[in-house]
Amino acid sequence: MNIAVVAVIMFVVFAALLFLGCPISVTIVIASIAAGISSLSWDQITFITMQKMNSGVESFSLLAIPLFILAGNIMNNGGIAKRLVDFAKLFVGWIPGSLAQANIVGNMLFGALSGSSVAAASAMGGCIYPIQKEEGYDPAFATAANIASAPTGLLIPPTSAFIVYSTVAGGVSISTLFMAGYIPGILMGLGSMVVAFVYAKKHKYPTTGWVGMKEAVRVTFRAIPSLLLIIIVIGGIVSGIFTATEGAGICVLYCLILSICYKSINVNSFMKILVSSACTSGIILFLISASSAMSFVMAYSGIPAVISDALLSVSSNKYVIFFLMNVILMIVGMFMDITPAILIFTPIFLPIAQSLGMTDIQFGVMLIFNMCLGNMTPPVGSVLFVGCGISKISIEAVAKRLLPYFVVLFLLLLAVTYIPVLSLGIPSLMGLI
Repeated sequence: MNIAVVAVIMFVVFAALLFLGCPISVTIVIASIAAGISSLSWDQITFITMQKMNSGVESFSLLAIPLFILAGNIMNNGGIAKRLVDFAKLFVGWIPGSLAQANIVGNMLFGALSGSSVAAASAMGGCIYPIQKEEGYDPAFATAANIASAPTGLLIPPTSAFIVYSTVAGGVSISTLFMAGYIPGILMGLGSMVVAFVYAKKHKYPTTGWVGMKEAVRVTFRAIPSLLLIIIVIGGIVSGIFTATEGAGICVLYCLILSICYKSINVNSFMKILVSSACTSGIILFLISASSAMSFVMAYSGIPAVISDALLSVSSNKYVIFFLMNVILMIVGMFMDITPAILIFTPIFLPIAQSLGMTDIQFGVMLIFNMCLGNMTPPVGSVLFVGCGISKISIEAVAKRLLPYFVVLFLLLLAVTYIPVLSLGIPSLMGLI
């Protein structure tokens, strides 16, 4: 059957089921079978779909995902967030709007530990928003700062997003991806800090000031055990002492020990964390499984090649093509969660990017950066909903305050796209590429 017909069937069924409220994982499977049956028999397409769904999650690297999710949930409930907020305040107390700045730095630190934007927004927002409210901060401004900076955890390692991308991109080095995410993730946080500074300066927000050397030493010592996790996990993975999956297991154990030492977790709360982590992991792994089937149908039908030819026919200028890819991915991120977006669009856009001279590492960073923007935008931005839920204000009220962040972060996205050293610099210095 004509490739265009197969593509139309797939995306029409996909869009229709999403519109009807069908779970996205089930939608992917049904759309894949509907498109595949136009080229294969019912018996063939159902057998291949089940086979691809099974093989799609048969990866040792993917075991890291439920473990990192569990580690993030333990951190979120284990007293680690409060210590990181206090530590962040030491560095930004002199900046106008210092509580918002501490929220941003705290999100960067918590993201570097948990790899979860939702966990960062929930933990940091929950800790610092009540204080901001007491200090008279504009609720929309405080919420926007939290929402815009929470996705840094998707770029600053360890992060499950890079593990998913590594799997679907054909086994790209996870340690190299982790190192490539540092500068873009930090730039994302710094960009958010600049926007918050301008707003706070304009509205004459106060500073918290210096807490004194004695208090600074106390806060630092309280935060050191949590910060050591970054060195232990990332250092071990990059040096080859253990794999990303083994590092995730060590991360869980370390966080659990810390939480027990902080007396912030008990048997009942731990069981709830296990159940919550299992549910989240099941959703993500089923998405990966379902997307493996869709990837096969698209590859078998030749859809990626057609999209590639169509995109390349627009212009021969690689900068124009990269810009169009960013716009498309950003729009996709607004309507689709990060995991299915990575799984569906990596096989389509990665070959195009490589044909234009972009490495798979840089493309992975660009892709995840796009998904970070999607995380903070309606209609399905998970961080947006969590942030608004914590502060109990409407999305409409936050949208105006979010717009400057979005503009700055989009400009940083273009910088990451067009300046390879921003993502490849650290891996190159470390000899990873």
